Amino acid sequence: MELKKCCNHPYLIEGAEAHTNDMQEQFKNLITNCGKMILLDKLLVRLKETGHRVLIFSQMVRMLDILTDYVRLRGWAFQRLDGSTGSDARKVAMDRFNAENSSDFIFLLSTRAGG
Repeated sequence: MELKKCCNHPYLIEGAEAHTNDMQEQFKNLITNCGKMILLDKLLVRLKETGHRVLIFSQMVRMLDILTDYVRLRGWAFQRLDGSTGSDARKVAMDRFNAENSSDFIFLLSTRAGG
C-alpha cells in the first residue's frame, strides 16, 4: 500500500507534506513534488484552454482530496463524488456537470462511489 501511495502522490505518506501558510508555495509544492502532477497540470491547463471537460477517476479518496486542493488552488469549477456522497447530492452533482451551460471543468470520481 505504501508503494501505491508513492506512485500516486508523496503527500499520501504521513509527514511528507511541508506545511506553509503561503498559498502560492503550497500550490507549487503540490505540483512539483510529484511527476504525475507535473504532467497532469500541463495536460489540464491545455485541455482547459481548448474548451474540454474532464473526468478523473481514482480508487483512493485521499488522492481525490489532493486533486480537490489542486483544482481549488487553480480556481477551476468542479464536481466530486466519492463513497461519502449521498444519493441526492450525487444526482445534483451529475446534473450540474451535465447541464448545457455548466461552468464545471472537472468531475472528480471515486471508483468506489457506487453506480
